[in-house]
Amino acid sequence: MVIDLTASEKSTFFRFLGLYLGSLFILMVLIAFFYYQNEKRLYFDLTKSNMQNIVSEISSNIIFSHMSGSKFDTSNLLKTEKYKLSFYNQNKEKVFGNLDDKIDFTKNLIQHEEHFVLVDHSPLGHLGIYHIAIEENLFFKQIKELQFNIVIFFITIYSIIALVGFYLAKLFLQPIKEERNKLNNFIKDTTHELNTPISAILMSTESTNLNEKQLERIRLSAKRVSEIYKDLTYIFLQEHEQKREVSSIDLEKLVLEQLDYFEPLANKKRINIVSNIETFNYAIKRDDFIRLFNNLVSNAIKYNNMGGNIYITLRSNGELTIEDTGIGIEEEKLKDIFKRYFRATSEQGGFGIGLNIVRHICQRYNITIDVHSIIKKGTTFSLKF
Repeated sequence: MVIDLTASEKSTFFRFLGLYLGSLFILMVLIAFFYYQNEKRLYFDLTKSNMQNIVSEISSNIIFSHMSGSKFDTSNLLKTEKYKLSFYNQNKEKVFGNLDDKIDFTKNLIQHEEHFVLVDHSPLGHLGIYHIAIEENLFFKQIKELQFNIVIFFITIYSIIALVGFYLAKLFLQPIKEERNKLNNFIKDTTHELNTPISAILMSTESTNLNEKQLERIRLSAKRVSEIYKDLTYIFLQEHEQKREVSSIDLEKLVLEQLDYFEPLANKKRINIVSNIETFNYAIKRDDFIRLFNNLVSNAIKYNNMGGNIYITLRSNGELTIEDTGIGIEEEKLKDIFKRYFRATSEQGGFGIGLNIVRHICQRYNITIDVHSIIKKGTTFSLKF
C-alpha cells in the first residue's frame, strides 16, 4: 500500500513510528533479558543437580564396592563426552581420571573457563578415595544456544511487529490522505466553479455599452456566485449554528418564487420545467428550504440534457418530487451521493457539497428523502415532509 504524504505528515508519521518502535524495542529487550536470566538460572540449577546426581551415584558405588569387597568398575566412567571425572586420595593427589584441571578442594563448585567443576567429599576414604571432581561440558554450549535462539526469536518477532506497526500506521493515515485529497479536489473544483461565472462577468463588462444578452449573462453569473457563496457559508457554519425557532411556511409560494429564479438558467439549456404545485405548509426556516430546493433543482438543470425536461410536483400531503431527464447516476454510486465532496460524475461542474447540504437539512427537519436513477434516463428525488 503506497501512500503519498506531505512533509508534515511524513514527519509526524516517522516520529510516531520511531516512538512506537523504540518503545517496543526497549520492552522486548527487557523481556528477553529477564527471560534469558531466568532460563540461565534454570540451566545452571539443572546442570548442578545432574553433576551432583552423577557423583552421588559414583560415591555410592565406591562405598558399596568397599563394603562388599567387590571390584569397583571404572571402565565406563571416563568414556562419556558429557563430563570429565577424576578421583583423589587423602593428600588430594589424583588416583585416576581424565580431569587435569587444578582443583581448589576448599570450594564445592568451581568455574574453569567455560566449564563448571563440582567437588564431592562423600566417598570418605573408601577404596582410598576421599574426593571426586566432575567437570561438565554442556552448560556453556546450552547457554550459547539459548542466546542464539533468543536473538533469532527477538529479531523475528520484532521485525514482524515492526512491519505490522508500519502497515497499521499507514492504514490509519489512509483516511487522512483521502480527506486531504477530497479537500484538495474541493478547493480545485470551487476555484473552477467560481472562475467560470467571474470570467463571464469580466468578459461581459469589457464593453462600455452592454446589450441585453450581456446583461443576462452577468445576472446569471452573479446568481451562480451567490449560490456558491451561500452553499459554502452553510456547509462551514452549520456545525456552529444553534437551534432556531421555525414557523410554518407556505411551500407552494416559495417553490413558485424559486422556479422564477431558475427560469433563466433553464432557458440557457432550453430545459422545460413542468410544475404541479399544491398548497402545503410546513414548519421550516425559509432559508433552509430554499437551500434544499435550490440544490435539487440546480442539479436537475446542471446534469440534464440540452432540451430536456424537469418535472416538479408538490402534493398537499407533503410529498415533493423533482424528476429530470438527465444523464442519471450509476446504481453503485447512489449510496455515496450525499457524502460531502463526493461527485458521481465529472462531466459537469460542482464540488460535491450540494446534496450533503440537502441531507443535513432533511435530517434536521425529519424529512425523508429517497432517490431513484437510471443511467441516460434521469433521476428522481422524492421528499416526504
